[in-house]
Amino acid sequence: MNYHNLLREWYQRLSSRDRLRLGIGIAALLFLAVLLSAANDQISRLRNKLVAREGAVSEMLVLKQRYLEANATAQRLSNRLAATRPDDSPAKLIEEIGIKGKSSQIKPVKGEEGSGFVEDAAEVRLEGLSANEAVNLLYRLEKGTKPVVIKKALLKTRFDDPARLDLTLTIALLKPAPTKGKG
Repeated sequence: MNYHNLLREWYQRLSSRDRLRLGIGIAALLFLAVLLSAANDQISRLRNKLVAREGAVSEMLVLKQRYLEANATAQRLSNRLAATRPDDSPAKLIEEIGIKGKSSQIKPVKGEEGSGFVEDAAEVRLEGLSANEAVNLLYRLEKGTKPVVIKKALLKTRFDDPARLDLTLTIALLKPAPTKGKG
């Protein structure tokens, strides 16, 4: 005899009331299994949503950090632009720094115009600088209170004194664009 026949015999011997209870119990178990399966599917969908949102949040945190850095840089440039006076020039900046070398030449060149600023450009040629003076000049131009862009830099050692350098720079002082009033 196999188990299927034994189970059928056992079921036949049950009273109708017991068969009804057994059917209800099996139906309840099946309903519970369907309910647990649906709950498990919902949990896995929520878990996937959570992972996706955590990824989005981490990406947004990176973007927020980049925005804050860009905003701080823009604010520093804006502050430096505000510190520029209309009578400032590249020649005046070089004089304020005080590094001259043996001889110096400053020739104005045409600058560009951007949105909200104008470049006052010049070609600066300084001869006979020490390496330390050249580095200090570049540092003070770049990190000074006025917004300066070093467009081109050419550094050569001197033939008569290899410890001295000739420095040719094309620099641009950024100034706020003049506002056109209504009139």
